[in-house]
Amino acid sequence: MRIILFSGKGGVGKTTISAATGYRLAELGKKVIVVSLDPAHSLADSFDIPEETRRKAKGLPIKVMDNLEIQEIDIQEEIDRYWGEVYRFIELLFSTTGLHEILSEELAILPGMEEITSLLYVNKYYKEGNYDVLILDLPPTGESIRFVSMPTVMKWYMRKIFKTERLIMKVARPTVGRMTDVPLPDDEYFKALETFYERLKGVDEILISPDVTSIRIVSNPEKMVLKESQRAFLYFLLFGVNVDAVIVNKIIPQEIIERENCQFFKNWLEIQKRYVKEIEDYFSPVPVFKVPLLEEEVVGLEKLEKIANIIYGENSPDEIFHKEIPYKIEQKDDNYIIRIKAPGVKKESVSLVRGEDEIIVRVGNFKTHIMLPRKLRNLEPEKAKVEGDEILIYMK
Repeated sequence: MRIILFSGKGGVGKTTISAATGYRLAELGKKVIVVSLDPAHSLADSFDIPEETRRKAKGLPIKVMDNLEIQEIDIQEEIDRYWGEVYRFIELLFSTTGLHEILSEELAILPGMEEITSLLYVNKYYKEGNYDVLILDLPPTGESIRFVSMPTVMKWYMRKIFKTERLIMKVARPTVGRMTDVPLPDDEYFKALETFYERLKGVDEILISPDVTSIRIVSNPEKMVLKESQRAFLYFLLFGVNVDAVIVNKIIPQEIIERENCQFFKNWLEIQKRYVKEIEDYFSPVPVFKVPLLEEEVVGLEKLEKIANIIYGENSPDEIFHKEIPYKIEQKDDNYIIRIKAPGVKKESVSLVRGEDEIIVRVGNFKTHIMLPRKLRNLEPEKAKVEGDEILIYMK
């Protein structure tokens, strides 16, 4: 099974390109499901599916055509299906503070619930093997990064904190419960978390397998969008997910300028050309696909086919367009060097923290965990430096 994730800043056209990719693959005879993780869903709009059909689906797959289904995750439905006691405890905690009942229900959907719930479907569809390709239309960049990092965070919590927290609550609950009106998590809460984690097991390995999973960054030729795309590229590399393509969307066509002879659009075209060149230079050797701004909005199968033809031409969209190991370990005498691909990173923004069996690499406000093989667990990071587009960590 192939898994293709589309990420980018809000409004760049991720959903349209995800839909076009799914359509092309279905036309090629592949069985495909396109799943939208964006809270502001527009995937069904791309296929021009009636609102009534979407409502009846309640977040479950909708058949669009032969070989193609789409799914818009409904977090409220997923909470009822999977979160159970966790959600009820959080809702009770908020309502105890005196908040309005409706507000308590809304606040009980904590950041990360959508991402973890979506990961369940990745694991489920991958293990069941009913589809040839799973396409994920990710939420805007920040949430996308949280999505790919969530398995690591969840694994760390379950290994380091969960058992201790559960034991402390079991011992302290009878005594503390008599001293306060604030509700304490009961064992059903911890059972729900444990069950949830069991369903997630293995998804981290799926996401970092370059033969299975690829992220494609969708960008526009604008300064702010480019900067966000660069940051996303860096963080995806640090999290170990393969970025196999960049798609630059909404480029003003040269022929429009020549036809209309409009100075306004000429200025915009020159700006866009400059940023397209920057994108090609920055992301090299990752291939960059260019998509022009169309005269009409892209809605319906005919328009999606047009977009797919522009992006992929004769290629199959499930091809791995670029594959690169995000980090590797080299031996030098009795020492080891960990090389991490990190284009654009600055030396002053990198810091290291040594864990029990891992190194935590911090870059700006984000961090990633590099799990160490057994042979390196007794070594310490001596220093880190930047060479070209790599972070080098020297272990001694």
